[in-house]
Amino acid sequence: MEIKFSNLHPVYFTEDRSVRSNIWGQEVTFHPRERIQIVAPSGSGKTSLIHFMYGLRKEYNGSISYNGQKVSELSADQLATYRQQHLSIMFQDLRLFANQTVRMNIEVKRQLNPYHDSSKIDEFAKRLGVAHKLDMLCSTCSYGEQQRIAIIRSLMQPFDFILLDEPFSNLDENNRKIAMDLILEESNKRNAGILLADLKQIEYFPADKIFHL
Repeated sequence: MEIKFSNLHPVYFTEDRSVRSNIWGQEVTFHPRERIQIVAPSGSGKTSLIHFMYGLRKEYNGSISYNGQKVSELSADQLATYRQQHLSIMFQDLRLFANQTVRMNIEVKRQLNPYHDSSKIDEFAKRLGVAHKLDMLCSTCSYGEQQRIAIIRSLMQPFDFILLDEPFSNLDENNRKIAMDLILEESNKRNAGILLADLKQIEYFPADKIFHL
């Protein structure tokens, strides 16, 4: 899968924002297996970009294409297929179900289009230090634990690209590296690309390309 931006620009930004950006107003293509880091200070449109790429929002000029097909022209069924088979995402606000158990939060994503069997939930939860939370409500977890849960959930499906919006913001350095290793391992199994957006460059993410918004 190839993702391309053509003169992409949020409608709520002035045109002069493109002058300082490697993304806005540019021609940019992300290729399979690439590891992309997007460095973006607050207010520069980092989360908007992730939402645009996932087809959640359309308040932009220019275009985003999957394999040459404009996202804005995809039907609801076509977009759902891309999300189930080709694009995984970890939202900055996580979007977990507070009144469901941790296991149910992860399992609901896995069941939509499983890549792993259910035993991987236990394995990944143990690796990320949240195995003791699996049968507890998500609302009982700290925000750092919830971030790790959201990471596990994002790895349950097939994907050609995984989109990560500040995935480690509430994790300590050791847990960040453990989570990063798991994401890299799983993306390598799929020959998939990673697009990681954060406020600053993450040194332990082996980026092939770095873009500044």
